Amino acid sequence: MKKPSRPQPLLRDTDAPIRGRPRKRRDPQQPQLALDPMPERIEPCLALLKAKPPVGPEWAFEIKWDGYRLAVHVEGAKVRIITRGGHDWTHRFPAIAAAAKDLGAATLILDGEAVVLDGEGRSDFGALQRALGGRSGKRPAGEVIFYAFDLLYLDGHDLTGMDLSERRHLLEDLSLDPSGTIRLSEDVTGDGQALMEAAREHGLEGIIAKHRDRPYRSGRTDDWLKIKCVQSDSFIVVGYEHSTSARGGIGSLLLAARRGNNFIYVGNVGTGFKESDATYLRKTLDILKTKKAPVAFEGRSKDIVWVQPTLIAEIEYRAWTDDGKLRHASYKGLREVQDNAAIMDLAERL
Repeated sequence: MKKPSRPQPLLRDTDAPIRGRPRKRRDPQQPQLALDPMPERIEPCLALLKAKPPVGPEWAFEIKWDGYRLAVHVEGAKVRIITRGGHDWTHRFPAIAAAAKDLGAATLILDGEAVVLDGEGRSDFGALQRALGGRSGKRPAGEVIFYAFDLLYLDGHDLTGMDLSERRHLLEDLSLDPSGTIRLSEDVTGDGQALMEAAREHGLEGIIAKHRDRPYRSGRTDDWLKIKCVQSDSFIVVGYEHSTSARGGIGSLLLAARRGNNFIYVGNVGTGFKESDATYLRKTLDILKTKKAPVAFEGRSKDIVWVQPTLIAEIEYRAWTDDGKLRHASYKGLREVQDNAAIMDLAERL
């Protein structure tokens, strides 16, 4: 299989690769440490949404990739690929699993994002879904690339207590092929606001800021921050508006976000569907029909078909209205049921 070509740098003009640099001297005693047991799973560190990038030399910046967050576990000849929610998806990413066996480490855990790149080197969530054969598809996706941005375990040592700068140094020591299936997600030093402008110019979703001097802490903390050029989040589908003129008979999807243990209606989306999307959605949603609305709804419900809150849609949008509804929303694709942890929580809105 032909390897994907190396994408051009996205956040600066020079063709020279962006490389992270060790910020601290490595501890010469480290190889003498007692071996740590290989964890079955490490709960991922999640980025906190912010309106502006942070300022200061303690911050490093990366591209925000639009794909599936994965952890790649290597233990001898055994490879496991685990989703953010803890599900084993090794069978869905055979190319990543094969590449992981060639990394030269006896044991390791990589944290990163599986993506498919467009012709400009930008991650394309819809293309990723198509490569996998759609939602719950079984197709092996050879064109999927894994961008590794953290190293959590290496050759018997738990690295989560180390600072990010130290973990990055060890990650770079793996010498990942910049045109291979598993690549290094390059970090960038400099003015975060200038990097945001560069991200906008290149049509990227945004950037991630990471504090260099912090250990790896599971859950959503302010160690990692996400700053978006374009808003994109996951919402649960709670119904659809029936239309006799629209393709597939779906005029729009009705969406909800989390608030505690409840779903709150946040508006609808009626653009971004391909004909195949609309046909699949109608067929699937009609299986999930329910007479009772799963959310409080004050609008006109004559043509609305309520469904069980099962499907998770990735939605791009411009802003929020004053009454808490999505503005200029566009459909990007469906996420897996196992990705329910990704559904937007209104408590995290700025």
